Amino acid sequence: MPDLRTTVAIADAVNARQISAVAVVHDALTRISAYDAIQPQVWISRFSKEAVLAAAREVDARVAAGEVLPLAGVPFAAKDNIDVAGLDTTAACPAFAYSPQSSATVIERLTAAGAICVGKTNLDQFATGLNGTRSPYGAPLNAYNLAYVSGGSSSGSSVAVAAGLVPFALGTDTAGSGRVPAAFQHLIGFKPSKGRWSNRGLVPACRTLDCISVFTQDTADARLIDSVIAGYDAADPFSKPLADAARGCKTIGVPRRDQRVWFGDSESEHLYERALETLGTLADVVEIDLSPLQEAAQLLYGGPWVAERAAALADLLATTPDAIDPTVRAVVAPGRDISAVALFNGIYRLAELKRQADTLWETIDLLAFPTAGTTYRVREMLAAPIALNSALGFYTNFVNLLDMAAVAVPAGIRPNGTGFGITLIGPADTDRALLDAADAYLAAADLPSPPPLDLEGRMQTVKLAVVGAHLKDMPLHWQLTSRDAKFVGAFETAPTYRLYAMADSVPPKPALVHSEDGAAIALEVYELGVAEFGSFVAEVPAPLAIGTVMLADGSSVKGFVAEPRAVIGAEDITSLGGWRAFINRKD
Repeated sequence: MPDLRTTVAIADAVNARQISAVAVVHDALTRISAYDAIQPQVWISRFSKEAVLAAAREVDARVAAGEVLPLAGVPFAAKDNIDVAGLDTTAACPAFAYSPQSSATVIERLTAAGAICVGKTNLDQFATGLNGTRSPYGAPLNAYNLAYVSGGSSSGSSVAVAAGLVPFALGTDTAGSGRVPAAFQHLIGFKPSKGRWSNRGLVPACRTLDCISVFTQDTADARLIDSVIAGYDAADPFSKPLADAARGCKTIGVPRRDQRVWFGDSESEHLYERALETLGTLADVVEIDLSPLQEAAQLLYGGPWVAERAAALADLLATTPDAIDPTVRAVVAPGRDISAVALFNGIYRLAELKRQADTLWETIDLLAFPTAGTTYRVREMLAAPIALNSALGFYTNFVNLLDMAAVAVPAGIRPNGTGFGITLIGPADTDRALLDAADAYLAAADLPSPPPLDLEGRMQTVKLAVVGAHLKDMPLHWQLTSRDAKFVGAFETAPTYRLYAMADSVPPKPALVHSEDGAAIALEVYELGVAEFGSFVAEVPAPLAIGTVMLADGSSVKGFVAEPRAVIGAEDITSLGGWRAFINRKD
């Protein structure tokens, strides 16, 4: 049977009649049904099995009649603020629900190309949020660690793709909703230029800024979806003629180091630095002043564009405000009090900021920003829903305001299984050039494969890196074997560590210290149960500690690190490349 994980592979196989569309969707429905036991809240509504199979039989008949369909037999999902005929549109608000008479333009184009919609996915209500916890239908959780947010507002769509339920799903993006969830779940999040994809049939959040977007497993799928959907639609007043501006990738702009904000997340910082190293092999990387972009971003939620969100919900705010999620209402309701004077002043200021931003493209070809500076557990987000949500939009909110295109790509794996990503950003109509740049980056980065999905909501094991007395055949190795630790393999750290032999340590122990002028240090990785890991950590004596260690392949694991006092009187043995070489030298 052909590989059914990607859009391109499915369409090729169905068109070649190597497999039927009926078999493809039957396989997808089986996976969806099984995943319902874990996260039924991914979906708000679905077509019946009979209806989906009937649509698949129609596709098979078209192929048998000689049609070559770009998306033959490909099952997909749509965020439930996009109209799909036959299913209610709710925008995650039951009081708002209606039955559309026709599908959105994007759905019509996908269906005409042979794709098969299986259902509508959950979202942050009225697409207001970047975290995925603001829905009466439940919170879709990160597919790789159910304790963490999936990202929003396109939460259900992102989980449906990350969990392998469908090969692609439509989201929307006003402030980052098609990019943040991609970062957290190792996906491609393609946000086209404003007007490239029709918004007819989309429930507006900010009508002048909204973009329908797509989540995929790879850039080839995003490119194929764009080829089907993109194009002028006279029924959408914000649609524009299709254009693809040629653009090189010789110079990449990144935020100045002093303007990078990580919200206390050192793992994100390390993974971003590694991404910049990779980008540096492809182009010149130059620092830019982030302040004009950040000032523009503040206009979205801290300025008059809140009034545009209030305009979209005016009737509901006036008649049944209690039907709106309390956090969403707290964000949107103040927009009713924003004056026309404030709005016009905001428009004038945004025009000035856009002029400043446009001058960037005179000296750089694209931007490469962190998609999000950190991630959060669901319980953390619920405790501070507005402040932490704001943190997730720090690097994304300005993009649509300044009429830019963007594609979010994976850039590393956190020890907790969730993803870190970067976003490549360019001026309007550079969509295809950005996908080309994404291809080049991903090929050069050679990232590790995503970890297994979290199917039980708890971490079963923890990987631990050891660099000294806990290595195999060393004096403290028994502390691992007594806990049934499984040897994963011998690896090296990223070339950003120094190794010291601590003074007066019995038995002799090393201190691993992060340093920009460091080197790769040999280590071993073991896997322990969560409880066993906890008991191990409790026995680690100061000045040693357990932190996060970056490996040479870009992944990170828990491992031994050291406090600064550990190097007092210590011998720097970095040049030896590892503790075992030091012990052998002593012998």
